[in-house]
This record gives sequence, C-alpha cells and structure tokens, in this order.
Amino acid sequence: MSSEGVNILAVPFPVQGRLNPMVQFCTHLATKGVKVTLLLTQTATKSLQIPTATASLIAVELIPDVLPDRAADTPPQNTETTIAQLRATFSQGLPHVIEKLKRNAESPKVVLYDSVLPWILGLAKGFGLQGAALFTQPCCVCAVFYHIFNGDVEIPSEKSAVLSLPGMPLMGTNDLPFFGYLNDDSKYVQSLLANQFLNIDQVDWIFFNSFDKLEEKILKWMRSKWAVKTIGPLIPSVNLKDSKEEDHRISFFKPHSQACMDWLSMRDSNSVIYVSFGSLASLTQEQMAEIATALAEINHHFLWVVRESEETKLPKDFKSKTSEKGLIVKWCPQLLVLSHGATACFMTHCGWNSALEALMLGVPMIAVPQCADQHMNAKYVVDVWETGVRPKANQKGIVTKEEIKACIREVMEEEKGKRLKRNTVKWKGLAEEAVLEGGSSHTTIQNFISRVSSI
Repeated sequence: MSSEGVNILAVPFPVQGRLNPMVQFCTHLATKGVKVTLLLTQTATKSLQIPTATASLIAVELIPDVLPDRAADTPPQNTETTIAQLRATFSQGLPHVIEKLKRNAESPKVVLYDSVLPWILGLAKGFGLQGAALFTQPCCVCAVFYHIFNGDVEIPSEKSAVLSLPGMPLMGTNDLPFFGYLNDDSKYVQSLLANQFLNIDQVDWIFFNSFDKLEEKILKWMRSKWAVKTIGPLIPSVNLKDSKEEDHRISFFKPHSQACMDWLSMRDSNSVIYVSFGSLASLTQEQMAEIATALAEINHHFLWVVRESEETKLPKDFKSKTSEKGLIVKWCPQLLVLSHGATACFMTHCGWNSALEALMLGVPMIAVPQCADQHMNAKYVVDVWETGVRPKANQKGIVTKEEIKACIREVMEEEKGKRLKRNTVKWKGLAEEAVLEGGSSHTTIQNFISRVSSI
C-alpha cells in the first residue's frame, strides 16, 4: 500500500541523546514517502545544527516556550521545573500545530512522541489520533524502570546487593541505573523514567531503539506483556553496505570534522584510542586528570572530545605536552571517527547512542559509565555482548590511570582484544541484518507505514 497521504507529527524530548534517534526514525520514514512534521520549541533550536539534507526531508514546526527563558545570571532550573515548562509548552503548542496541519489538508494520523512525555498520548487521543511511543534507551534498561514503576525494585536497593529480574543477567549494585549525581533531582528523574509506563496499555505503537537479536531474552519477556517493536539501531546507516543514506543527525555542537579526518588519515590502521563522554556527562577534575595521565603515558595515539564546558578541567599544559600523540577537539563527527580504519577502540560513557554506534561499526569499547542508564549499558557491553572492558572505580568513584592503562593494553595489545574485535564484527553483521531490507527492524518499519496508510 502506498505511503502517500500518511502524515506523522513527531514530538521529541529536546536533548541531543534523545533527539537524534527520533530524527533518524523520522528521516527514515520520510525517505519512504511519509510526510513528517517535527515539533520543536524555539529555545531548543537556538543552537541546533540541522543538516540541509534533514531539513529537506522533514518539516519543522517551532512553537513558543510558554515560560520565558531564564536570565543568564540565574541558577539553572531543576529537572522538575524544566519538565513542567516543557509540558506547558507542548500542551499549548501541539493542538495549534495539529489544527494548522488540518487546515492545510495535512492532518496527521499518528503522533510519535518520546516515551518520557507520556502525557502527549492524551493530547493525541483528544484529536482522534493514534499515539506511538519511542523508547530511546535499551529494552533492558527500560524493563528496570518498569519494575521501579510497578514497585518491584528500588534504586538504590537496601535489600540485596544482587538483583534477579526476568530476562536479565544478575545485576550488582554497580550495574543498575544511577542518579546520585543529580542530588536533589535524583528521585524526580527516576520517577520521570519510571512513568514512561504510566499509560503504556493505551499506546497504539511501542517502538524501541534496539534490534531483536541484540536483546532476545528481555524482549521475549516484554512481548509477553506488550506489543513491543524494535526499529533500531536508529543511527545513520551511511557506512553499511548497499546504503545510500546520508547522515541526518542534528547537533547542539559544531563538529571539527575536517581536523579529525585529516588527523586520523595520518595514523596507522587500528592505532587510535577514541575518547568521548557524550553531550551531557560532566566529569570531575580528578577523573579528567586520571584519564589525561593515562593517555599521556600509554604508547598509543588518541583523539579526545572535550566539550568547551569541560576544558578547564584538563591538567595544565596537557595539550602542548601530548600534541605529538593526541588530538583534542570540542566535538567531532562520531560516526566518521568510529568507522575510520585508524580507530582501534572507543573509551565511552556508554550512553545508548554511543554504545549502539560502536556495536554497529564494529569498535571494541572501554566502558567508563557516569550516570543514568550508562552503568547497565556497560554491564551488557562487557558481560552479555562481550564487546568491551570496564575499568573498576575506586571507593571515591574514580577510575584511576592504572585501571585505564590496563584496559587499554587489554584491548589494544592482548589476545582478549582480538576476541572483543571478533565479537564486535559479529554484532555489526547482526545490526546490518536488522536494518537492511528484509531484516527485523526494516520489516517492522515497513509494516508500520502500511498499517498507518490504511487508517
């Protein structure tokens, strides 16, 4: 059935790690002939870098923020206030956009929304539209949030150091989602993520940014409760065989693309450690010093992404002292870096997008999780998918230079590194299989378009 006349309104959560999977799904739908309108707040787009190719595929509707921007000299809002502002903004803006699309004979059939905005479903149903929730974290992590929502699990747990949950390996305290870094916000953020399941029984479509063979056991358990569908990995497939897709990711940071590619092109094959802790993670000055010292002392080249807000934490003269062996940039084109032949391993915070990209591009990981879902992602990277190693943190929560250097040697120089590489190549093949024609994720997306076409 033709996708002509199928209109979808997409409502993302405006932080980079959750925005890009939504945009990737939307651009994929748009290449199949679906008309997609992305709803963004005016504040969110102020520093957003939107590629021309993306703008040509997806219509963007900007809605005004209900509450004014905070002044530059006021302290940051807490998460609860931010979510309240976002809810007020979307609650006013979404109906106006739906009415506008109706007047232009482009009435949407489905509202696709980030799963941490479950109240969007009620707005969609109020207009007689279907609701599709996109879970941008892995199935295993979201299952833990369901158990929290259901009252079966407490984090941090005071009952047991080891947790046994259906469809999952045994979890230690250090493997579970962690929110302590948020201080007073921790309980609210945990509740926000647990409430993704608030009205899940009323959702018409439940999509996960994962793929069937990656999370078979937990998916079997989840599908005994809900009609869960995997559509990932939701990352640009520009590096896959037979792919003509462009990189549609949008960013709040401008990458130093040419500098990174030129520098990598001068390095030997499998000789570079790529280090990045994503768009949000903030490391302590002590932790930055341990990483910097390890990179200075090992006998390998490194490419390290240090955001502008983190640069003051670098040891004095570190850049000048390591200029012969390392490159430090404020942001980089991560997919291109991971797919470059010079890149041997990825030291990462294990945010889900980064972990998926490494899996899809066959790059072993050194997992240094910081917060939220990253500890569970690291657990799966190391113990389930066996594509990485994880240095142990000390009693202060700091990963020392000795631990980091030992892990680098394991991945770059020892037999274990070869085994990890073989495993990454296996998962790379299974990820490709899922997203290419006839694969599980590809078929799910095709079926979604076909079903929506018949509404």
